[in-house]
Amino acid sequence: MPDQQAPLSREFIEQQRKRLEALRRQVLGGEEAATASRQAFQEQHGAEAEEFEDVAQDLAQEEVRQAQHDVDDRRVRDIERALQKIDNGTYGFSDLSGKAIGKARLEATPEAILTIEEERSREGSR
Repeated sequence: MPDQQAPLSREFIEQQRKRLEALRRQVLGGEEAATASRQAFQEQHGAEAEEFEDVAQDLAQEEVRQAQHDVDDRRVRDIERALQKIDNGTYGFSDLSGKAIGKARLEATPEAILTIEEERSREGSR
């Protein structure tokens, strides 16, 4: 049984659903824009000879893009899970412990599916 917190109002939960859906569109839109940009560049410059420095710079940029993709991918999974939790009535409670997630945390991070302490532990173990 989850720890109790002051019940989240229906209005608050619906507001969070809208925020989560908008956030999902934003994150996924950023991924699509980055992919389209890479494809357009490749189409425009694909056959050109590259300098060593260009290749090194491309590799560095790809590392940054991959790191951002990993962050976005995890964030989308958390958003999807939070939306699922709204649908099944468990939004606001940790997936790990069942403890209540503070309303202030949910306002700041609507996709939160762990308490702040659990999230810190998850980040520390990476």
